[in-house]
Amino acid sequence: MNTTISPINAKLAAVDRLREKHISTPRDVQFRSYLDRLLQRDEHGNLIAAPRLYTKDGDARGIAVVEPAGGGKTSLVYHGLKNHPALQPRDAVHQPWVGVRVPSPATAKSLAIEILGASGYPVSRSNSVTEDDLMRKVRHHFKLRGTAILWIDEAHDLFGAGSRFKIDVFLKTVRNLMQGDGAVSVVLSGLESLWQIASCDAQVTRRYWRMPLGDVSPHSDRKALFGVITDFCHAVGMRPPSEDDLVDRLVHASRNRFGRCMENILAALEAAALADADELTMQHFAESWGMQEGCGMGQNVFLARHWAKIDLSEAKFAGGAY
Repeated sequence: MNTTISPINAKLAAVDRLREKHISTPRDVQFRSYLDRLLQRDEHGNLIAAPRLYTKDGDARGIAVVEPAGGGKTSLVYHGLKNHPALQPRDAVHQPWVGVRVPSPATAKSLAIEILGASGYPVSRSNSVTEDDLMRKVRHHFKLRGTAILWIDEAHDLFGAGSRFKIDVFLKTVRNLMQGDGAVSVVLSGLESLWQIASCDAQVTRRYWRMPLGDVSPHSDRKALFGVITDFCHAVGMRPPSEDDLVDRLVHASRNRFGRCMENILAALEAAALADADELTMQHFAESWGMQEGCGMGQNVFLARHWAKIDLSEAKFAGGAY
């Protein structure tokens, strides 16, 4: 049996391995500093898996990580929670943090069911079980498993299409988890609209620290981005690109979002691997980005002469529009 891997398949396998790689940036340090403030310290000053309580009634605090789509906030929060030294489980029962994505349809009841499932306590979606019953089970299960942090991803979906009453219900539901015996700290991550809507409640602005994630800059981040491209190319067995303005085009094509930059680099590497190329070039970026965006050559940021003038706002630049 021939087990030799073809050069193309070897390169494609290397690209897939890179998709699992986390690229550390100053954003990780920023999130870690916010996360540390949510946790208690022991008598020696070491962080422990228990929420820090900010009032005599035992109220915890939270973080709202906000950024436009494609920024990489989900990967940032997941990596930060998974690798925090104080949030490592002691045994199979201990679960220092629980992460969920807002379910569809987004209701307080469906969110409670999602949280219970993520914490190892699946429940029936029977109509006879009320959301209050479910949230009591959530609190009880958090205490049993030593949970200190609840992370709700895509949290803007909790408030997106709801009435003011529905939004208030969600805010109260989450707020109750941050109060009293068995309180947990809550990390919300989502689009900027999350904060715009939720911060209408004064208790939200008091309980949460807003952590906005900044844009990628083609100037201040050029060296770091080219370093990532070079490292990725070496991992796949290719030479890095030589075009001087590639990083500038990449940042513009990625709407200045860090996550999109990584996605576009990996997509270009996959295009180069499929062609069994020895060098990653601008053409590979043009091919993969053009396929993703569905645009014509004249609107392809990696091909157009006046690429910086191409308007990539979501409303004006839709696949097939050109």
